[in-house]
Amino acid sequence: MSKDHKAAPLKIAVAGLGTVGAGVLKLLDTQADLIEQRCGRRIEVVAVSARSKGKDRGVDLSAMRWYDDPAALAADPDVDLVVELIGGSEGPARDTVATAIETGKHVVTANKALLAVHGTEIALKAEAKGLTVAFEAAVAGGIPIIKGLREGLAGNRVSEIHGILNGTCNYILTEMRTTGRDFADVLADAQALGYAEADPTFDVDGIDAAHKLAVLASVAFGTPVDFASVHIEGIRQVGAVDFDYADQLGFRIKLLGIARRTDAGVEQRVHPCMVPKTAPIAAVDGVFNAVVAQADFADRVLFVGRGAGAGPTASAVVADLIDIARGRSTPTFGVPADQLGAATPSPMETRRGSYYVRLMVVDRPGVIADIAAAMRDQNVSMEQFLQRGRSPGEAVPVVLTTHDTDEAAMQKALATIAAQDSVVEPPRMIRIEQF
Repeated sequence: MSKDHKAAPLKIAVAGLGTVGAGVLKLLDTQADLIEQRCGRRIEVVAVSARSKGKDRGVDLSAMRWYDDPAALAADPDVDLVVELIGGSEGPARDTVATAIETGKHVVTANKALLAVHGTEIALKAEAKGLTVAFEAAVAGGIPIIKGLREGLAGNRVSEIHGILNGTCNYILTEMRTTGRDFADVLADAQALGYAEADPTFDVDGIDAAHKLAVLASVAFGTPVDFASVHIEGIRQVGAVDFDYADQLGFRIKLLGIARRTDAGVEQRVHPCMVPKTAPIAAVDGVFNAVVAQADFADRVLFVGRGAGAGPTASAVVADLIDIARGRSTPTFGVPADQLGAATPSPMETRRGSYYVRLMVVDRPGVIADIAAAMRDQNVSMEQFLQRGRSPGEAVPVVLTTHDTDEAAMQKALATIAAQDSVVEPPRMIRIEQF
């Protein structure tokens, strides 16, 4: 196409000017010529919305229309596409996306919570109008995992995905392992450094990772988004001593999201795991994210990169903008939303694998026999048993690992052990995953 016959600019509106929103504006300005070359037209930000108009965000907003109400911004007739960076599954974010679709506009979003809870409904409405909803930035920041699954592995059946989906938790667990400090101490440091929010609940309790896993599972398996079926556990109960035992046993501790096709259906779970030191994902430390996909023809594929931050997340947002500007369109979750195949959720109780258990018990005769009996009664076979030193009459840590067994049996055995008067703290259990 000649310079005299350029395609009309793609006019976009950005709702939410926090770290990522400001990063998107900076990237679009800094890389304007490169972006135009790659998509054949300019991308122009014509309107913005945020909670505070006077805040200095380090970008010039003078040429853009300002909206206090993001839903009103989404209804602007001079806008072709709305970038939603507000966050949250309800309220302004949901209203903004709904208004954009109702008024015929494409949507790019980084909002994993919204997609996890309402993704299938949003996709159905958008696709019925011939609109694109793109969300590369919603999962794993700058890692192109959505495109990797939806397009790069389009000729494959994916049987499993697992990954480190929350940089805050990965940073905390890495620091606990390398410094020997406990969870509360490292969390306070993470908050001071800006890696953790003042209220870290969504991160450390596994909810953020679960939102992302639900979205990934839909793309990987071609099923409706099913956040309600994700089993969720966080990292608050992981102790500094667990890292010492993990190292001795040949493991690293990671908070993982795991989605798998099984004979019982699709399992989705987020919880701390012990993974072999030799597993590629075991070496991913700090604030980095990683996702592994198991595909039938491509085999095992590993994606690693920064999972958050202004630059990486803005990079993912702009990649989606370029796709839409060029007219490249893919169904929201890889297959048309009205063809997403319902899958039976596989409950956590059906998980089969090995386990690490740490107990604090009174050191006296018969205690170990009682623990072994509780395991035996549920057909749980112990593989390794560790006890450091002896303190007759005092509480001492005891660690054991099991051979493969069913989750339901393991939970029953732990309940019996917890009720024994020689066990002075609730048992701490971490699942072992052999990747």
